[in-house]
Amino acid sequence: MKQAVLYVCHGSRVPKAREEALEFIEKVKPKINAPIQEVCFLELAKPSIEEGFKTCVKQGATNIAVIPLLLLTAAHAKSDIPKEVAHVSAAFPTVQVTYGKPIGVDISLADMLIDKMNEKSPITNSSTAILVGRGSSDRDVVHDLNEISSYVKEKSNLKQVHTCFLTAAEPRFRNMIEAVYHSDEQHIFIIPYLIFTGLLKKEIDQTIKEFDWADRNVEVCSYLGPHPILLSLFTKRVQEAIVNHAGSYTFREEKFNDTSSY
Repeated sequence: MKQAVLYVCHGSRVPKAREEALEFIEKVKPKINAPIQEVCFLELAKPSIEEGFKTCVKQGATNIAVIPLLLLTAAHAKSDIPKEVAHVSAAFPTVQVTYGKPIGVDISLADMLIDKMNEKSPITNSSTAILVGRGSSDRDVVHDLNEISSYVKEKSNLKQVHTCFLTAAEPRFRNMIEAVYHSDEQHIFIIPYLIFTGLLKKEIDQTIKEFDWADRNVEVCSYLGPHPILLSLFTKRVQEAIVNHAGSYTFREEKFNDTSSY
């Protein structure tokens, strides 16, 4: 058996975001027991999933664990990536393929987000946080980010923790910012729930600058990046897919939309 790992990053039009994705994966590779480890992108960058998969096969891979570098479980994780991999893997029926979960929900993520706030200024019981997700029409994304938000509230002394989204889900980021702007909140943390920089991070920064906050303390936290907690959780997802206890990580067609599989 020759094990390969194919890391699937989302992709971005912003070169720095692509570079950060590659740097993130490079920090994970030494922790993974697999002789073949390749990186590919779902969209907006090369190599593609098909190209990455074939590169693994050319190096002699008999088993390939496909790992999506995604924060939450939505259409990309449930459908887009599995279908791409199922398509290319059909040409290599002797290669065993498993599929890892996105990072998902974990209570330790609250500690990471609290770290991000503390990098800016101390959290007090009069502070409010706004957790900003990418957004999706998939309700699981809303549910999962709200659950992470509740963990942050539980593990901190924040007055409130709001959740909002940049696209495709409610409440929208701009509406949330307008509501907070017209409130009497004086100390506000904006937390981008994004792994890397990119157009969405720029949108957050530009929107905040449109408002005159006067002497109110509005802190825009850094995006998540290679935080140790995120690296640890992602490494765990890779290892789970390689070990594949009970044959849980498959590409059976009926599992494409079964969230319990991802």
